[in-house]
Amino acid sequence: MDSGSRNWPPIVALDLLIILTIMPFSLAQPTAAAPAPASDSCNGVFLSYTIANHNSLGRLDNWKLSWDWMEDEFIFSTKGAYPSVVDSSDCIFGKQGTFYENLDFSTVLNCERRPTIIDLPPTKANDTLLGLVPYCCRNGTILPPTMDASKSVSSFQMQVFKMPPNLNRSQLSPPQNWGIKGTLNPDYKCGPPVRVSPSQFPDRSGLPVNISAVASWQVVCNITQPKGAIPSCCVSFSAFYNESVVPCNTCACGCPSNTVRTCSTTAPAMLLPPESLLVPFDNRTVKAKSWADIKHLPVPNPTPCGDNCGISINWHLYTDYSRGWSARVTVFNWDETAFVDWFAAVQLDKAGPGFEKAYSFNASHLEINGVNNTVFMQGFKGLNYLVAETDGANPKKDPRVPGKQQSVLSFTKKITPGINLVGGDGFPTKVYFNGEECALPTAYPSSGYRKRTSLIFSVLVMVVAFMVMQQ
Repeated sequence: MDSGSRNWPPIVALDLLIILTIMPFSLAQPTAAAPAPASDSCNGVFLSYTIANHNSLGRLDNWKLSWDWMEDEFIFSTKGAYPSVVDSSDCIFGKQGTFYENLDFSTVLNCERRPTIIDLPPTKANDTLLGLVPYCCRNGTILPPTMDASKSVSSFQMQVFKMPPNLNRSQLSPPQNWGIKGTLNPDYKCGPPVRVSPSQFPDRSGLPVNISAVASWQVVCNITQPKGAIPSCCVSFSAFYNESVVPCNTCACGCPSNTVRTCSTTAPAMLLPPESLLVPFDNRTVKAKSWADIKHLPVPNPTPCGDNCGISINWHLYTDYSRGWSARVTVFNWDETAFVDWFAAVQLDKAGPGFEKAYSFNASHLEINGVNNTVFMQGFKGLNYLVAETDGANPKKDPRVPGKQQSVLSFTKKITPGINLVGGDGFPTKVYFNGEECALPTAYPSSGYRKRTSLIFSVLVMVVAFMVMQQ
């Protein structure tokens, strides 16, 4: 059964679009193993839900969709998704049990006023009872359309029973107070349902005709940034002209919750040697102190806390030459969860239009709001899996090892003349991982080391030239 035509009315400024449709009875079919009695099923209505992602950088993992029923409806059965809680007790001891006295409530799935619906695993996609719904059964993953349009939609169906006095099958007071969220995903705020033109369904007979739905509503959900929201990823900067790494900010993804804290939550992060990026932030203090001693840098007392981020991204300004430049991007996963179909995006205000290619990632330009300064990156097909953090070779003494993927990106200066890479144009102004905006450092790698080296080299050349002239 098709989930309906996707030629919906255009809407300005939306990230996620949810379509709720009363399906035509000719296309509806009971979704439960034990169908309801004929006398009761007359009061049932078949609903189709479609979640469509319209944000080029947004995604959902393990989505959970919820709403409030307005007229004591309850969920009899579903296909393509399932309630997170299966419980009919509210119906049995409520007015639903009194009205539907012949209904076997042991087969009813959910009687909550505010149910939460979750997606099914891929193994249920072809299940005759629970699956066979287009775009269902993907473990709740909805990718951005720029990544894979076929995976930017999720659908499911359900049979809902109504209560008096609102028993007309062709009418429904749409649920209110919609909400949707995912795991490690941006927050969404949903508006009220709006009545729209009925969706179109292809005829199951195979005839080249469409059957109109009874009624359709759309719910617009947009990504929000709650006040005081804490990022889940951070970025470090490094460059070929400076031996030190500008690390993620102190407490970039939150501060330690333990009361006996031995680190400072306000001290600025200390510069690091490049190899320290390969060890967890909890194990970097010794390396940071040693590096500060070598480079004659101040050491705060107490030393700053780590970034506490599950994902960190290092942006390394790799080369700079007359006709172009390059950067190296490394994604580190410090979390215990692997990321399937991950993606990242970097915005470079002035240098971004010069992007040419990535060598180990699948990358391309991404136009946002008419501006072509963002690079969208993901792993190649079959390699788009960012493994979780693992134990070191000797867990008793070796630090844990992050999952990581890396690629070099090349840029041309032909269409971006006059950019100042060292001054900041060669570093991102925004970085995203799986739709989440990451925390950026507050400083760029200093070019002072290179300037001092150039000055020393110039002095040496002058001394040598003077000595040659004296001979």
